[in-house]
Amino acid sequence: MTELPSSFIDRTRRLLGDDYPRFEQALATESPVSIRLNPAKCRPGRPLGEAVPWSQEGYYLPERPAFTFDPCFHAGAYYVQEAASMFLHRVIDQYIHTPVRYLDLCAAPGGKSTDAIASLPAGSLVVSNEVVPNRTYILAENLTKWGSPFSVVTRNEAADFARLESYFDMVATDVPCSGEGMFRKDPDAIAEWSPAGVDRCAERQRQILTDVWPALKPGGVLIYSTCTYNLEENEEMVLYLMKELGATPLTVDTDPAWGIASALVPGVTAYRFMPHLTRGEGLFMAVLRKPGEPDDSHSRLLDEPAGKRNKKGKKTTPATPVPDEWCQRLARPDDFDFVSRGDSFLAIPREYRADYQLLDRHLTLLQAGVTLATVKGRDYIPHPSLALSTALDPEKTPRFEADLATALAYLRRESIVLPPDQPRGYLIVAYRGFPLGWVKNLGNRANNLYPQEWRIRSGYTPDLLPDLPVEHV
Repeated sequence: MTELPSSFIDRTRRLLGDDYPRFEQALATESPVSIRLNPAKCRPGRPLGEAVPWSQEGYYLPERPAFTFDPCFHAGAYYVQEAASMFLHRVIDQYIHTPVRYLDLCAAPGGKSTDAIASLPAGSLVVSNEVVPNRTYILAENLTKWGSPFSVVTRNEAADFARLESYFDMVATDVPCSGEGMFRKDPDAIAEWSPAGVDRCAERQRQILTDVWPALKPGGVLIYSTCTYNLEENEEMVLYLMKELGATPLTVDTDPAWGIASALVPGVTAYRFMPHLTRGEGLFMAVLRKPGEPDDSHSRLLDEPAGKRNKKGKKTTPATPVPDEWCQRLARPDDFDFVSRGDSFLAIPREYRADYQLLDRHLTLLQAGVTLATVKGRDYIPHPSLALSTALDPEKTPRFEADLATALAYLRRESIVLPPDQPRGYLIVAYRGFPLGWVKNLGNRANNLYPQEWRIRSGYTPDLLPDLPVEHV
């Protein structure tokens, strides 16, 4: 590992005392490898590895396979996620028991959003936001592959959500931080670290929390987390939430055997994952409740006239009819409203149609629900979102089951040859039952419709390919 900055050593030694040598020794060891299964798409086919104890679907792997070359990974069957971050499931499982409106404010690349989708009660709406453009597209890709129709992706500043006053039941803020908890995995985090950087991060975190606070309902739950160790970005931020915003810390049930440490400041309730105590990377998480009694304040927002302009002057336009052919590709089409947006056709869960209109008026909305198809001239091009969605009816669309070599060629966006018995037109390419995307079979050839920006860029194929024991449900 890259040599640690002396100022980091001094600060952390004061923080941890006699525990510091064990902590520093742990940073010199190899990072654990863990994945979390997508319960809407797969189940373990045989033992995967040791279960992550605070996660319902998390597993430690004995070694790190080349995930890039596993088509099941690209199909959204599982997500590669650091084990400590899976603690989100424990929080949701304890405090959320009915469908909610959930905001993941700093969501890229999508680990905690996909965990929230899997952990929240069925029918919950998850809004995943990221302000950095290139990170937003990675977030959108990962959520598309996860396949939930109850997902929305936005690109906004935290302050923009103040327009949605008291709208969200739960807000997760995995805020940008100094990244000390990533030192073992990312040498660049060590090179970029400085005490001044810690102070800048803390100032930014306070602003983010202050900006998003109005969007949380009275009585709602805020999850605050970082991947860093210092007090300024952790316990002191919880004290800020308590003293300045009136938040009340909540406890989360844990097992002492897990090795999760408590807060380092009296009066603060929080959970510290330290590499010398828990099997994972560094994580700090606190759970707090906003003062006040829960109410139906969000109803006022949802009752806004559909054509009302937002502060940016944007106005929604009337939807054009969506061709019935695409509506019927879903397993339960009556559960959706179908709308057009630009040159695309969307399926929006019916109970959240007003929410979709609200979010589209006030935020920069990148995707929502299931994108069924896009219009190109007189043709309708099926969208990757439809192939990867858990709402798709597999009996209503022909599919080609590819072997591993063909699946990898498809994911590289290379030309593939279909057997002569395959029907003409649009087909789904699948691997081990998991849909990957679309091709257009012309008979003598097949047009590969896998998104250019998602393709596997490496032409190298390792001798030992991943073979994770997951089965399609």
